[in-house]
Amino acid sequence: MVRIPGPRAPGAGTGVPVARPGPVRSGPNGCPAGVPGRLRRGTIGRRGGAARPRNDDPQEDPVAQRSEESRNPEARDVRDVRDEGDGHGDAPGEENPVISAPADHAAGAAAIGHTLRMARRGMGARRTALTLLRVNQPSGFDCPGCAWPEPDKPHLAEFCENGAKAVAEEATPRRVGPAFFAAHPLSDLEHRSGYWLGQQGRLTEPMYRAPGADRYVPVGWDEAFDIVAEELNALDSPDEALFYTSGRTSNEAAFLYQLFVREFGTNNLPDCSNMCHESSGSALNETLGVGKGSVLLEDLYRADLIIVAGQNPGTNHPRMLGALERAKAEGARIISINPLPEAGLMAFRNPQTVRGLVGGGTSLTDLFLRIRVGGDQALFRMLNRMLLETPGAVDEEFVRGYTHGFEEFAAVARGADREETLAATGLTAEEIDEALRMVLAADRIVVCWAMGLTQHRHSVPTIREVVNFLLLRGNVGRPGAGVCPVRGHSNVQGDRTMGIWERPPAWFLDALEREFGFTPPREPGMDTVEAIRALRDGRAKVFIGMGGNFVSASPDTAVTEAAMRRARLTVQVSTKLNRSHVVTGRRALILPALGRTDRDERGTGPQFVTVEDSMGQVHASRGRLTPPGPRVRSEPAIVCGLARHVLGRRSSTPWEEFAEDYRLIRERIERVIPGFEDFEERVGRRGGFALPHAPRDERRFPTATGRANFTAAPVEWPRVPEGRLLLQTLRSHDQYNTTIYGMDDRYRGVRGGRRVVLVNPEDAAALGFADGDRVDLVGEWADGVERVAPDFRLVHYPTARGCAAAYYPETNVLVPLDSTAEGSNTPTSKSVVIGLTPTKD
Repeated sequence: MVRIPGPRAPGAGTGVPVARPGPVRSGPNGCPAGVPGRLRRGTIGRRGGAARPRNDDPQEDPVAQRSEESRNPEARDVRDVRDEGDGHGDAPGEENPVISAPADHAAGAAAIGHTLRMARRGMGARRTALTLLRVNQPSGFDCPGCAWPEPDKPHLAEFCENGAKAVAEEATPRRVGPAFFAAHPLSDLEHRSGYWLGQQGRLTEPMYRAPGADRYVPVGWDEAFDIVAEELNALDSPDEALFYTSGRTSNEAAFLYQLFVREFGTNNLPDCSNMCHESSGSALNETLGVGKGSVLLEDLYRADLIIVAGQNPGTNHPRMLGALERAKAEGARIISINPLPEAGLMAFRNPQTVRGLVGGGTSLTDLFLRIRVGGDQALFRMLNRMLLETPGAVDEEFVRGYTHGFEEFAAVARGADREETLAATGLTAEEIDEALRMVLAADRIVVCWAMGLTQHRHSVPTIREVVNFLLLRGNVGRPGAGVCPVRGHSNVQGDRTMGIWERPPAWFLDALEREFGFTPPREPGMDTVEAIRALRDGRAKVFIGMGGNFVSASPDTAVTEAAMRRARLTVQVSTKLNRSHVVTGRRALILPALGRTDRDERGTGPQFVTVEDSMGQVHASRGRLTPPGPRVRSEPAIVCGLARHVLGRRSSTPWEEFAEDYRLIRERIERVIPGFEDFEERVGRRGGFALPHAPRDERRFPTATGRANFTAAPVEWPRVPEGRLLLQTLRSHDQYNTTIYGMDDRYRGVRGGRRVVLVNPEDAAALGFADGDRVDLVGEWADGVERVAPDFRLVHYPTARGCAAAYYPETNVLVPLDSTAEGSNTPTSKSVVIGLTPTKD
């Protein structure tokens, strides 16, 4: 057991900022006014260590050796990119991060320069120009990054910095083929970092790892499908197989995938949304009857007040900043609620405007509430109490005509305790009062949120409390108002619409049965956490991943990796190498897939796929680049091949026809899923079409009561023992989900390393640590299991008192598998109790 020393002195004061209307000012060291300044000094990561000079280009050029490649194409397979750290994701490497003051704005000219450098490094100049000008365009391809919607009239350059990085990763000229795997056994790849693996390039051929083998070897497609069929058909029950889906998967591939899985006989369809917005879907289905956001892009432009809670748009959804800028121009005010004063919440220098390039840009946040991690439910409950106590604040006509459960909710909300709220949130009474004044001055309110609200034990009641807040003033089902959960992956919402769900509704299964003439399974399947438990316990024996990086994305790294290694067979449908190709079952397959940027030619001609964005807009995506190799197949074709070999004569579904003509898939989607009427014609229109949303379109709420439901739940927030901190895991700016683009997080002032932990200076002092100290992060949870993420550089940062932040997947090792949100089973990656201990040399 790791012993954690107690604090040397108790922390004093709350250290919270003063709430203020108007533009957010910059204080010392580039930090927002009212929060502690940064105590930086770029130490080596040891007490008393000296800073090394910064290397402005810490990564090796990923397109180096291009002249050699032109002479020898096979040279593309084997190359050396500097490895930054150990492949295990929770083990340290040789990092020396240089720390400076965090930025006080997002984007601007610096973002353009960084974007072009990263894109040219990954694709070359000509390929960069040809590719980026097609991103998010009506005749181009959908960005493989986030799910933020495109405007009706997209810009010529309708992409953001991180979208360009995602495209560069996929459109790279590098290739990973048989020669690479011949040179790199698994015993070597196991010790490579995720960054190094991703930089090697695009996969070009199906590869197979035999039992006990240390290398992947080439395998034919039919042989690969036969291996899958052999293992699946040998199972005692279809429920011993798991079929995971990443949010990048297109609507067509997702629909076919769930159809194949259900014809096989199981609902075991875990997906990435189980780890992110499952809490949103659970809360919204219960309260509004639809588990999606209720606003369109134009609603943000009509809003009087936009509340952004638990979200960092500057890094995770950069194109959202343009929408917030336009909303401000239309008169909206913005409240940002977050433990960290992120650059993208403070100001935006729009790189497509003169003011953004050479001026000060647009100040976004009018009131920044630096809340304690997990305190959002308490804040919204107190706001609701104050609204109930304010004469004329409640829209009584809406409450009477459209809602259920108001009296029970109101009785509980009136009992909200002010002192308890201040303790839970770390805010001052003056800050909450100012937030109320802004709410009362606004007729139309939109609340946006992301993982900061969804990855806690009490996330579902937190989001229900947000809905209570909106219902009180009639802010659902009218222009300029509503709920806006901002999804993280480009088609994660579309995959759920297509039936990627372990608990499908009865109407969906009935429609499948009518359309395809088979009896779908009715028992609920396993979500992500349940799937890992089943692998760990030997109750699941085959894992198939349709995209993604399951091993690195999942919690409790040691448990997840051990569970995957117990499988008989693991199959990964992928575009590039990642950790999930290294941590495998007894047998393993890599099936190379086309990406969004790739041209998809079938016997019937060029094909396109469709996606659904975070606001329910469906549109087409057409890749234009030459595929990375002749043996790479599209995801729909791969699913059809699997289905034909696994199901054989048991299935009457025309899999071969679907693989050749995606219009036939869309015809079936149209007949199964409401809202897709005239699918082919409507998706061919500029911008596609919006799916119906009963609360938004009709103020109709398809809940059990037939009304929008107020809910009354006890207020919860994480209680942290003295001498401990509450860790939230998050992305760096050079990262998208588990894909690492580089080793910098320039908005937070971190360069050249990822093993940093951001701690409030007062907390660090109270615990006996200084900026630059090397510390181990020691997780604490009820099971008593020792979980340690070693050797992090402590960085003074203006986060909320009692809280800390560090990057995943390095810190996933600290997230217990069994610590999940009640009602959604989402891992609590934003509520990890940790202690700090000095790292031993």
